[in-house]
Amino acid sequence: MSRSEFILVTAIILFVAFAMGWFANWLVHRFTRVSRQDIGELERMAQELHEAEETRDQAITYLQQREAELTNQLAQTEAELSAAMDGLRDARHEAEELRTYIERMHAR
Repeated sequence: MSRSEFILVTAIILFVAFAMGWFANWLVHRFTRVSRQDIGELERMAQELHEAEETRDQAITYLQQREAELTNQLAQTEAELSAAMDGLRDARHEAEELRTYIERMHAR
C-alpha cells in the first residue's frame, strides 16, 4: 500500500466516521426534540400548580383563622361555665343558710 493510498483510505474512514456521528446526532435530536405542544402542556401544568398552591395557602389561612376563632369561643364558653358553676355553688350555699335560718326560726 503506497502512501497516497493510505491517506485516501484514512480520509474515507474518517469521512464515514464523521457521517455516522452526524447521523447519530441527527437521530438523537429528532427523537428527543420537545414540541411546541409539549411546551404548552408544561406551561399549563405549571399554571395549574401555581393556582393549586394559592388555593392551598388560602385554605390554610382560613383554617388557622377558624381555629383561632373556635379556640377563643371555647375559652369564653369555659369561662362562662366556670362563672355559672360558681354562681350555682353560691346560690346553693345561700339556700342552705336560709334553710338553716328558717329551721332555727321555727324551732323557737
